[in-house]
Amino acid sequence: MSRGEGVTGRTVRVGWALVRHEARLMASLVLWLARRTHGTGGGTAFGYARGEAAMMFGFAFVCVVETVAMSVLLAGRPTLHAVVLFLDVYTVVLVVALYAASVVRPHVVTADGLRVRRAVHVDLRIPRERIASVRRELRMTHAEADGELNLAVGSRTTVTVELTEPVAHRSFLGRTRDVRVVRFHADDADGLVRVLTSARQGPTGHAVP
Repeated sequence: MSRGEGVTGRTVRVGWALVRHEARLMASLVLWLARRTHGTGGGTAFGYARGEAAMMFGFAFVCVVETVAMSVLLAGRPTLHAVVLFLDVYTVVLVVALYAASVVRPHVVTADGLRVRRAVHVDLRIPRERIASVRRELRMTHAEADGELNLAVGSRTTVTVELTEPVAHRSFLGRTRDVRVVRFHADDADGLVRVLTSARQGPTGHAVP
């Protein structure tokens, strides 16, 4: 394969990743409007979007104000006004869809393990037998480190999961890396830790090997 073909292939993959990303955002918006969730059947869902709601809707409001202002400024240039109006409205829809994706795709605890999510960007499944420990841990800073995945909401994580062996995390653009420590935020961190710990216990209260 030539260098040019490699660049073309990467460009096509990135393009398809963006298309899939926006399609999933729009699907999440539909689910949100219908008051439904994605992938929570058979498990206990734990949301994480509460902490970013004000910021997201504040950003959407700013975009609406900008849309109105641009409509006034470009009133005498109908073609440019139509293009800018479309882009501004689409931006507002994307912002709301990002929030909707966080709402309808919560973390899920099942008897088989834990599903950690972040909108449509991250969907990591951790088998129960690979969970060494889980604890509530508030962190406001997160340094990059090999083997660690930090999914902060509002610059904070509240749950830390350590694994006995790594699981593969696939990034938005398709890169894969192994992680052994996962930190993420849950609105009810104590409840998630309690349910996940309970799911790892046997009927007599002892850990299942």
